[in-house]
Amino acid sequence: MLRILHIDASARPGLAGTDEHGSHSRRLTRRFVDRWLSARTQDAVTYRDIGQKPPSFINHDWIAASFTPVERRLPWMKQALAESDQLVDELIAADVLVIGAPLYNFGMPAALKAWVDQVVRPGRTVDVNESRPTDPYVPRLADRPRHAVILAARGGVGFGPGGPMAHMNHLEPNLITALEFIGITRFHRIAIEGQEIGGEVLARSIDEGLQHVDRLVDELQAVLQTRPQRQPA
Repeated sequence: MLRILHIDASARPGLAGTDEHGSHSRRLTRRFVDRWLSARTQDAVTYRDIGQKPPSFINHDWIAASFTPVERRLPWMKQALAESDQLVDELIAADVLVIGAPLYNFGMPAALKAWVDQVVRPGRTVDVNESRPTDPYVPRLADRPRHAVILAARGGVGFGPGGPMAHMNHLEPNLITALEFIGITRFHRIAIEGQEIGGEVLARSIDEGLQHVDRLVDELQAVLQTRPQRQPA
């Protein structure tokens, strides 16, 4: 059995093509998960709709607790990290991380940034080796292969790699940097563009995006079905 962590970060609750003002990124993630489960009904999906229920922002108590050794944490520190612990546990368990996110003002939605801040944790997802001052960070999620699928939606066009607006896209690059930092290194990117333009430009991008999702599901399932099985804990 494989485990998928499905995260939707769009502020739009509905699906484009079905609901008025629906989300294109949610449409992509729904397509991905539905196609995945149609072929692998035994796999498990954990769903987080952070667009509608955002994670908490980190604060002073979170920082103080996170940087205090486990054996010295007071009860209030454990409580301050309870939400983060749950989000981290979900991420560690996942074989495939599926994130649906729109490009908001050239970057990721605040809810997604809040999730990133909750899961990049010393002692949980990254260690610090003080004996290596110039390169002290040791990613803890490099223990086994994990795939991250980033399914984005952009109002404009040309924001993808090599595009004329790529230098203004800080969504996928930022997210990839954060996930690589904790040890996730296998990335897959698909995006729908042109919502602000509409018409044929948007329609073509939607069709291509959905087709790319279908192909990616087939490719990932083929890869993951042939990998060595996890050893029992």
